[in-house]
Amino acid sequence: MTQIFAHRGSKVDCPENTLAAFKKAIQVGCDGIEIDVHRTKDNHLVVIHDEAVDRTSNGFGLVRQLTLKQIRMLDAGSWFHPAYFCEKIPTLEEVLNFLEEYGFQGTLNLEIKTNRYPYPKIEKQIAQTMQAKKRSFSHIYSSFNLFSLYVIRKHDPKAELAYLMKFHPFHFWLAQQLKFIKTVHSHSSFYENQVTKRKNKKPFRLWTVNNDDDMKKFFLSGIEGIITDKPEEAVKLRKSLQTKKE
Repeated sequence: MTQIFAHRGSKVDCPENTLAAFKKAIQVGCDGIEIDVHRTKDNHLVVIHDEAVDRTSNGFGLVRQLTLKQIRMLDAGSWFHPAYFCEKIPTLEEVLNFLEEYGFQGTLNLEIKTNRYPYPKIEKQIAQTMQAKKRSFSHIYSSFNLFSLYVIRKHDPKAELAYLMKFHPFHFWLAQQLKFIKTVHSHSSFYENQVTKRKNKKPFRLWTVNNDDDMKKFFLSGIEGIITDKPEEAVKLRKSLQTKKE
């Protein structure tokens, strides 16, 4: 059965990468949740997509140049809707505890955001955080940065590693050659235009799949998984297709 990962949580219903978005993703029954991890100036791991806080909060500046105290003062919800006033940019530890509290039993996909700015030894820090205690859910790591995946496998050797790629055939070839890469997370258009024409040896999860027709097509194809902004819609569609098969 094709897995459904909520992209930054249920981001069509709630401000992305917030506890509210993760709660909604759990409630709708998705198989996985995708989050993005950066690090603050004072070395705290925080969950936010962009390198800067500008787009998804009332603040400005690069995450790596702000302290956790400064980031915690920001409103990360009102930009989406006034109902989410004072929603915070969470730390990774807060997200892990929250998922545990709400009984999440799926897979957490942590994207290591080192493709633009380096965070020295962030891979080790993330791995240590994930291994600090046993959780009710499993986890995988993904990144556009192959070096980060290479490094984190040394610190968390049992975790699945997924290579994020966009449109370059070389990246596809590279993903096939590297044994430590177990899964490929590809842009859906590249998969359709390029991957289906080539010999593929590894499972694929596709991003970002939001159109109903695309969802249906990929569900019927039996692909490993999709990453979507609309997990509730995807879960309902997959269920309806399963019902028809029965």
